Amino acid sequence: MIKKPEIGRYRWIICALLFFATTINYLDRQVLSLLHPMLEEQFGWSKSDYANITAAFQFSYAVSMLFAGRFVDRLGTKKGFTIAIILWSIGAVLHAYAIYIGTVTTGVLSGFGVAGLSVSVVGFIVARVILGVGESGNFPAAIKTTAEYFPKKERALATGIFNSGTTVGAILAPIAVPLIAYKWGWQFTFIAVGAVGFIWLIFWWIFYDAPAKQKRLSTVELAYIESDQEPEEENLAEQKKVAWYNLLKFRQTWSFALGKFMTDGVWWFFLFWLPSFLKDQYSMTGTQIMIPLAVLYSMTMFGSIGGGWFPVYFINKGYNAYEGRMKAMLILALFPLVVLLAQPLGQYSYWAPVLLIGVGASAHQAWSANIFTTVSDMFPKYTVASVIGIGGMAGGMGGVIMSKLGGFLFDKYEALGAIETGYTIMFTICGLSYVCAWLVMKTLVPKMKLVNV
Repeated sequence: MIKKPEIGRYRWIICALLFFATTINYLDRQVLSLLHPMLEEQFGWSKSDYANITAAFQFSYAVSMLFAGRFVDRLGTKKGFTIAIILWSIGAVLHAYAIYIGTVTTGVLSGFGVAGLSVSVVGFIVARVILGVGESGNFPAAIKTTAEYFPKKERALATGIFNSGTTVGAILAPIAVPLIAYKWGWQFTFIAVGAVGFIWLIFWWIFYDAPAKQKRLSTVELAYIESDQEPEEENLAEQKKVAWYNLLKFRQTWSFALGKFMTDGVWWFFLFWLPSFLKDQYSMTGTQIMIPLAVLYSMTMFGSIGGGWFPVYFINKGYNAYEGRMKAMLILALFPLVVLLAQPLGQYSYWAPVLLIGVGASAHQAWSANIFTTVSDMFPKYTVASVIGIGGMAGGMGGVIMSKLGGFLFDKYEALGAIETGYTIMFTICGLSYVCAWLVMKTLVPKMKLVNV
């Protein structure tokens, strides 16, 4: 009996690099939310001031996502990812110099609708915009790398694994950030966390290359990676580049984009506002929020990895990739409904909303792993990053709306002495978003259909 050659595991080293990049990505973006209570007191920010700062990040991230995918497609994964992480790491570090930046640029930016904002708010907006532009390259590059290094049947799992970096970043941040800030100050916290991205770059340049050029990749593993590619994915160098606006002709693009628009804002809200929620309703600040947030975000790791595995159950039962994924996503869309109970049960203990929101956030991560993979299921590889960019822009715009709405509601109800009402409204939106998004996606693309670009 002839022994079957081992496939090899080099593709999982690449997946590990994507995981660490995503972890760094979320560490950098979450530092501000964890320092918000401290900065709010130091600079006298209102909830709307903070909403403007977070919305600036989300808006720049959203607009840049439209071009980031195209940028990665044109420049190539290796160089595209490199430029993205250099830019977002610089943006992360610049938060430490927000006062200086705000002093220098307040006059210039006054013509862009920011008149009346404090120097500190303007400075953080500038740093946040740079961070958003750089971070927009992470997911288009990561999803494109996954499409390069994994066959379709493994892409959801690989996406779930690297996407769990969002969770690890969210876990590490509430543990590390308050400790660093209280020991060395908030400025040093931004510098220390932002510098980590430059270390990752060393490993990226050592270990990554396109599969066809990768000397560490065995011929058996390369054949396995290419085993289920569609005919139109062959000879990619001969394919014409597709303008992103031409991709808007396809219902599959709109399905992905609207699904992201309706659900990404929920995750952004959890990421940016939960420290403030614990402060506003339970008077928790600094190191007090470390354990609750670490527990909450630890829960989401199971969702991210489990979400990548879940559709395999249906695929093994004979469903095609898209149908299996949509069945899994319908079940996942039901879990965030428990967030509706966060406020009613929160009167007994802060652990009630923490754990219920943890279930909803975990379901989001599982949902996210699958909604990303619907793109590589139906689109040829050379358009994947561009479609991810379109969806990322839509998701970022959803985040802008959630941030601005949250800031408005919290200022309004805080003035009325009932800020908990503002959180109740926001949690209701968060709980219902996924079922609504699934219905929209299923209506637009009822069945699996490959896009013929």
